Amino acid sequence: MMYQKKIKPDIRCPLEYGLEIFGGKWKSRIVCVLAAKKTLRYSEVRKEMSNITDAVLASTLKEMIADGIVDRKSYDEIPPKVEYSLTEKGKSVVSILQSICKWSGVFYKEDVENVMTQCQKCDHK
Repeated sequence: MMYQKKIKPDIRCPLEYGLEIFGGKWKSRIVCVLAAKKTLRYSEVRKEMSNITDAVLASTLKEMIADGIVDRKSYDEIPPKVEYSLTEKGKSVVSILQSICKWSGVFYKEDVENVMTQCQKCDHK
């Protein structure tokens, strides 16, 4: 059965919907990673994300597939091969994340103790 995520019934405005779809710690990173790398296998996504657990990555990818942001393509091979990439809807999120990144760059004060090593910079075209 296809995984189908239910949009929370308490969402009242389009902004809340957007933040539900691509907000949070992991979804925006997955979008940036897939935008930069185009197509990745699960293990490659996991490697790019670093400190994420398998359970969280698997459920986040399932949500993003159900929301039409990420495409999952499986190949009939032994061993099985599965690839993830952004859908057109997913690609359309990148410019939004770039805008947030630019805004944050104006207001975010560089913390030398905590360099953001995971940041993909969202500056890919």
